[in-house]
Parts: sequence; structure tokens; C-alpha cells
Amino acid sequence: MSKVWVLIVLVIYLSNGGILLSNVCAKPRPDHVNIGAILAFNSTIGKVAKIAIEAAVDDVNSDPTILNGTKLNISMQDTKLSIGFLGIIDSLLLMEKDTAAIIGPQYSVMAHVISHIANEMQVPLLSFAASDPTLTSLQFPYFVRTTQSDLYQMSAVADIVDHFQWRDVIAIFIDDDHGRNGVAALGDKLAEKRGKISYKAALKPDDNNNKEEINSALVKIALMESRVIVLHIYPSFGLEVLHIAQTLGMMGSGYVWIVTDWLTTALDSDPSLLASSSIMNDMQGVITLRMFTPNSRIKSNFESRWPKLAHQNEKGFSLGLNIFALYAYDTVWALAYALDEFFSNGGTLTFSNDSILNTLRGDSLHLDTMGVFLNGSILLQKILEVNRTGLTGRMVFSQDGNLMNPSYEIINVIGSGVRRIGFWSNSSGLHSGEQVPNHVNSSEGLYGVIWPGQTTQTPRAALDLLPYPVPYKFIPFGDGKTNPLNSMLLQKITAGEFDAVVGDITITTNRTKIVDFTQPYIESGLVVVAPIRKMKSNAWAFLRPFTPMMWLVTGMFFLAVGAVIWILERRLNDDFRGTPRRQFVTIIWFSFSTLFFAHRERTVSTLGRLVLIIWLFVVLILNSSYIASLTSILTVEQLSSPIKGIESLATSNERIGYLRGSFAENYLTDELNIHRSRLVPLNDPSEYEKALKDGGANGGVAAIIDERAYMELFLATRCQFGIVGQEFTKMGWGFAFPRDSPLAIDMSTAILKLSENGDLQRIHDKWLTRSACSSEGAKQGIDRLEIKSFWGLFLLIGIACFIALLCHVIRMAYRFKRHYSNNNNNNLEVEGSSSSCSSVSNLSFHLSMKEKRMKRRWKIEMEKRDGAKIIE
Repeated sequence: MSKVWVLIVLVIYLSNGGILLSNVCAKPRPDHVNIGAILAFNSTIGKVAKIAIEAAVDDVNSDPTILNGTKLNISMQDTKLSIGFLGIIDSLLLMEKDTAAIIGPQYSVMAHVISHIANEMQVPLLSFAASDPTLTSLQFPYFVRTTQSDLYQMSAVADIVDHFQWRDVIAIFIDDDHGRNGVAALGDKLAEKRGKISYKAALKPDDNNNKEEINSALVKIALMESRVIVLHIYPSFGLEVLHIAQTLGMMGSGYVWIVTDWLTTALDSDPSLLASSSIMNDMQGVITLRMFTPNSRIKSNFESRWPKLAHQNEKGFSLGLNIFALYAYDTVWALAYALDEFFSNGGTLTFSNDSILNTLRGDSLHLDTMGVFLNGSILLQKILEVNRTGLTGRMVFSQDGNLMNPSYEIINVIGSGVRRIGFWSNSSGLHSGEQVPNHVNSSEGLYGVIWPGQTTQTPRAALDLLPYPVPYKFIPFGDGKTNPLNSMLLQKITAGEFDAVVGDITITTNRTKIVDFTQPYIESGLVVVAPIRKMKSNAWAFLRPFTPMMWLVTGMFFLAVGAVIWILERRLNDDFRGTPRRQFVTIIWFSFSTLFFAHRERTVSTLGRLVLIIWLFVVLILNSSYIASLTSILTVEQLSSPIKGIESLATSNERIGYLRGSFAENYLTDELNIHRSRLVPLNDPSEYEKALKDGGANGGVAAIIDERAYMELFLATRCQFGIVGQEFTKMGWGFAFPRDSPLAIDMSTAILKLSENGDLQRIHDKWLTRSACSSEGAKQGIDRLEIKSFWGLFLLIGIACFIALLCHVIRMAYRFKRHYSNNNNNNLEVEGSSSSCSSVSNLSFHLSMKEKRMKRRWKIEMEKRDGAKIIE
């Protein structure tokens, strides 16, 4: 027992000692943390960002709930609108001060360079303005973007282009990492929606762009097909581009300008722009974007503080609050929360000098004092784990360092202000409401847009039914003498010689592998055309509705039904009695008189009436079918040909003609296994006619296989030929375009519209109207009626006859057995053979006696009836 108490005391002691030891070893938090900021103080974004960052640092340092007494010590470096060398120098100066993190840089070009330094020094970069999509690659692990990536902005632009059914756009951009990579992202997103950038106009990435260079670029664009222009540049001279476009008449009706978020940044930063009628006139009808930040209490509080934070500029207007100021403010707070978690988990600000940098000692740059932040990777992880709500909304990072759930406002510049026409979100695309729809791919779309030229009609500048202009030039293909191969014509598209092929191009499986086809504008399958002759009528034409087998089976059933009725009626009905000759004549007469429903004999038995009513129904069907077929034979002109269709033609050895260069040759050889030696290529209708007249025996052809549309025109004036058999392929004609061409889809949509409003049928009737002759071949196939069309009726009457006879025999056998049961008992001693003969004799005697009784009863009834008549 004492040992147990000793162990308990030891555990308590060690536990207290462990706590004391932990407290002793805990690292105290530093008094301050050095952080840096790299901005262009005089830029549109830099002016407001500087104020926002300073305000955020003051708010963090004055908040006792964050960092537990540690203060942020920020050093700001002004790049003076330089996006290259000065940025590198500024970053090196910050590294000399044991900087734990850098807010910025502002420009994407500078971020690419400084990210390499950050990788070496293991110092996280938190940029609130660098939106180049490629910055979040694996090459720059220490780069964290605290604003939206241009990848999402370009997705929104592509959705806008697709929403209005445009396919080609022109991109004007700054020729640097920011501009090039943003436009590249736009090209990828457009390609996903079968669109493309038809032309890229690059401008110099500095402020030395003079009006002449911008004017030259815009004049070149004005001469191009597309009127949809995407402008992705910096705010510093974006307004100048719009002004020159206005002077060139490119801000009028028919043009579309989609401007990235630099325009809303400029308008929000400088309220005086909205008050300038000349400046606003340069951007009427423009569509632009702004990163969406939801309304909240903390955002409203900051907006109310902004006038006090911002200084009056020299024009007397207050500096406006743009969206990047909000992201800059949230960036400081995100870093503060990450540092708090970093220190709470025992992180320390430890820097180690790089031995290589010790040799680089200078007068102004003390590179030897730069140290690697040993725990920089831990701080980076804490930054990526931040999950808080700021001025811009929920701030959560993905593993690649991008903010999650991006969304944009879609803005339309109208009059002296702007109007929000919708939203875009990564999860739901375009939608008109502020709330993200509950379903993906919402069809809410956008509110109405007022386009350049003060019009609400979506700009087309276009040809009929296409949402964009398509200048075209027809180039004939071939030598004008022989038909060229359509496969060679389509190869010209893949080679880039032709942009499209229009005409009677049949859509086949092999051709769809190399080009894209539109929706078929006409259906046309292969048919067989052969010489035909008129069938002359003769005295035996009335026999033609039925085949010989049909006549035979019908006659046999007439006799069979007559015999069955005789068997069922002769016992009860005197109309079916008499001498054998009389009964035979009755059977024949009764059978065939039912054909015209002219039978005089009564049926008194139930089974006989049942058989007769079914038989009369069969006769009705046979009679109606015969009359209909005979009428058609005698009134419609009949045509005949030794060739009945593709089946009989394929199995014969006859020569077959086809149109040179068409797909029919390969189809006949590959699909129908017709030897090429039987195929004769022909060039035009005159050769068709000559070859058919000559015939296969005289060097011509027995038939021609071609598409129905061709043959209808051919037969319009050549009544001695006709289409035999049925159309044996189902294909169509379409226009051909290069693979993945947006024109293929848009032309298909236009063709469908023509079909829906009836214009396509009117075009067909105008150019492919058939005369009476062209359809005569279709009259040939009136088939004679065969037994297979009526076997059900014959089966029905046969079953009825069989059941009736079976019931009759069973009833007679039952009565015979009951009547002669006593006689049979008396004759049990009679042996087999004599017993069988006796049974048959008894049955015959019973039937004759029953017949005599029925005759006597019938005679008495007749005498009574005659007596009654005499008395009357």
C-alpha cells in the first residue's frame, strides 16, 4: 500500500515539474515584428492601398486581442511606378531588416522577380493586387495572392462573350506578364466555349505609349471582322485608349467593349471622372467588372472612416475608396492572425545568414546582413490556414494560394454613372441576383445592357442570323470539266487553304474525322435510278390483286367453311338435306354466295351461326382489300423495271453508274461489296441519260446510284427513267468548317432557325421542285396482296370451324352413348370385331332415326303452317 502512495506522489511531482519546465522553456513573444510593403505610391491602386495598409497596422496594434502585445512594424518601399529594377532593390532593402513577410508587390511583373528572392529567403509574399494567374504555380511556393486571380476574371469575360453568342474577340493588352498571361487565360476559357481570340493587339508596358501608337493599333482593329473588343491594361493609360477609340468612331453602334476591372478601379478611386462629361462620353456602353465584396457591418464602418483616412488631393476631391484598398486592409489582418497562430505554436523569428551573401558587401546595399527566415515555411502554412471574415468577405485560401469562392460584379457604364447588370461566380456563372443561385449553370443571365451607340439591341454587325460579321469570298474548285473529289476539297480545309466549304457536301463518318459539319440543310440518301416501262392492262387484270397462292388458299377456305356449315346444319336444317347431288350443290352455292352476302339458306344451329358470323367478317376484309387493290391497279399507271432495288442490283452482274468524285463509289465497294469493275464513273446528267439509254449490254449502265436530290432534278424532265426500290441510306448535305470552328455551331443554329420558320422548305421548293415525271418511279412498287397479309383471318375461321366440329361430334357421341347404354350392356358378350361393327351400325342407325324424327317433326310443322294459311 505504501508503494502505491509513493508512485502517486512521484507522478504529481513529475507533473508539476513538467509544467514548470514547460513554462521555463516557452519562448516569449517579440516586442515587434518587421513586415514590409512594396507599392507604387503615386499609382491608382498604390495611393489607396498605402492608406488602407497604414490603417490596418494601426488597428492591429491597438487591438489587445490580437498578437498579445506584439506590434507590427511596417516598412513601405515606393517603387515609383517602376515594375522592374526598383522593385528588386526595394525587396532587398526589406530583407536586410529581418522582415518576416512582405505585403505586395503591387504589379505582377515585379511579383515574378521578387518571388525568386522570397523563395531563397523563405519570406512569404502577400500580394493584394498582382492578379497574374501564373504566379500561383509550383515555381513560387511563397507567393500568396490575397486578391482574385485573373483566371477567374477571364472566366467571367468568356461567359459574357458566350452569353451573347459571340465567338471571336479582339484582345488589347499590355505586353508584359500581367497582360500576356491574362489574355492567355482568356484564350483558354474561350476555347472551352468554342470561341477564340481572333487578334491580339499588344501595347508597350510603360507610360511611353504615345497617341500615334495607340491610334495605329486601333485603326488596324477597326478594319477587322470582329467588333467585340476586350481591353486588359493598366488604369494609368486605359482611359487614353478609350478616348482615341471614341475619336475613331469605335465607340459607336455595332461595337462591343468589355473592359477588365481596371476601369472600375479608376472610377472608384477618382470620383472626378464621373463628373467629367467628356471622359464619360468616351466609355458609354462599356461593360466592365469589379470584384464583388458583400455588404457587412465592418465594411460599412470602414467606408465611413475612409474620408478621414484619405487626404484631399490637389484637385480638391477626396480620394475614392476602391476595391484594392479593402483587399490591402484584409491582407494586414490575415498576416496578423497568421503571426498570432505562429507565435502560439512556438514559432520564433530566427534568421540565418547566407554564406554566399557574406561576400556581397556594398556601400548602400548590405547584402551580407540578409538572412534566411528559418521558420518562414511554418508562417506560410499559418497564412494559408487563415479562415476569417474581413472587409471583402470570407477569406479562405486554397492550397495553391488563391482565395476561394471568387465572384465579380458585371457593370454597364451608362450616362454619368454605372449600373450593375449582374454577377458572376465561379460556382454558378452569370446570374442577375446578388445571391448565388442554388443550382449550377443558372439561366438567370444578365439584366438589359445599353451598348455603345445608346442601343439596347445586342450588337451584330452581322450577316443574316449570325451574331457577328462573316465576310466571305467564293472560290471555285475544280477544272470546270470533271467533278473534283470532295475528299480533296475537304483536305484543303485541313491544310488551311480554305476557311470553309459550302455546297452539296454529303456528311459521312470518315469526313467528320477531319472537318466539322453544320446541321444538314437537306436530307438526301442514295437511290437507284433505272429505265422503266409502262405495264399494259389485259383481260386478266382482275386476278392481279391476289397472288396465285392467295387465290388457292381463299378458294379452299370457301369450300371448307361450306362443308363445316353443312355438317353442323344438316341434322336440324332441311335446307341442307336432300339427295347427295343436291347437298353437294348446296355446299358449293352456300360457300361462294357468302362472298356477296347473298346466301339464302338459313342457319339454325348455334355452332353454325358462330362459324358463319366469323366467316362473314373474314369475307368482308378480303372483299374490301381486293376492291382497293384492284382499283389502284386499274386507275394508277403501272411502271415496271427488271431492277427492283439495291438488293437485286447488288446481286446481279450489271454495270452501275455513279457520280464521279462522290462518296457513292466507296460506299458501294466497302459496304455492299460490289466489285469496282462494275462501277462506271459519270460526270453530268447528259452522261447519265446516254448511259441508261445504251444499257449495260451496249457499253452503258443498267442503273445509276446517286443521291435523291440529284436524281429528283434529273428525273424532272426524263420520264423514261424512274427511281426503283427504296432509299437505302439516310444522309444529308452540310457546310464544312475546320475542326472546333465556332462557325460550324453558329451556322447550325442559323440553319435550324431557317427550318423552324419555314424558310428552308421554301428554298427547297424553289430550287428542287419536282415535276410529275420525277415521282412516277414511286408508283411501281404497288405490291400484290399475299397470303401473309391475311393468314390471321384464315387462322381465325379455321379455329372456329375446328371448335364447332369438335363440339358437334362430342355432343353426338354423348347422346348416342346415353341412348344406347342398355343395348351396349346386352351386347357385352359380343367379341371385339363384331362389337366394333355393331357400334358403328348402331351409331349410323341412331343418326338416321334421329334424322327421320326431325324430318317428321319438320313436316308436321309445315303442314300446320300450311293449314293455318288455308284457314286464313
